[in-house]
Amino acid sequence: MTDPGATTARRRGYRTNRLEAFSDGVFAIAITLLVLELTIPASGENDLLAAIVGQWPSYLAYVVSFATVGAGWLAHSAITEYMDHTDATFLRLNLLLLMVVAFVPFPTRLLAEHLDATEAERVAVTFYGVTLLLVSVLIAVLWRYAARWKLIKPDFDDEEVRILAARLTPGLGGYVVLIVLGLIWPVVAVVGYLAIAVFFLIPFPFRGGRAGSRRSLHGYDDPLEIEPPATES
Repeated sequence: MTDPGATTARRRGYRTNRLEAFSDGVFAIAITLLVLELTIPASGENDLLAAIVGQWPSYLAYVVSFATVGAGWLAHSAITEYMDHTDATFLRLNLLLLMVVAFVPFPTRLLAEHLDATEAERVAVTFYGVTLLLVSVLIAVLWRYAARWKLIKPDFDDEEVRILAARLTPGLGGYVVLIVLGLIWPVVAVVGYLAIAVFFLIPFPFRGGRAGSRRSLHGYDDPLEIEPPATES
């Protein structure tokens, strides 16, 4: 006979603490590597100010990538905060996300080097946009998988799961539009990528909502925060 206790433990899966620690480390390393792309060419010694200003593509690429990786970390933190446990498939999906996150510094360097070019600029911006789209898609996949296989805390109902799913995916359509737009106006597309990241990074003034809620008390609406389940007094 099968031990019911062993079956329950096997169904329950793994705790999330190691997943969170490893993921935080990868996000931290990826976001730190971005600054290594900020350099001044040796020829700039004669006119240092002009050399610094001339590196504006590197600064723009750094800011956009930093904001995007930071927004991805916030979204990932929201997902793991609402999770009760994880399983082997989720761990593998999470590794796939981390692989793409760790890859971000490479297209960032391409963007910084070719943003002021003519033909290569479009290729670099498109490649960069596809990478950011993959990060966003994989974050959405993580949450939908967690919801589908009941990995989230049992005190969250279906409506709250749906709300967070909607808030994790508004950038998907935007990335697709901006990737196409980047073939015509590359710099505009890069600024659009920054706008998507800022949406997640900065809580905007909150309008409406239940009186006494956490968001209405603070006056801001965090796109990655949902109301905790109501408890009966």
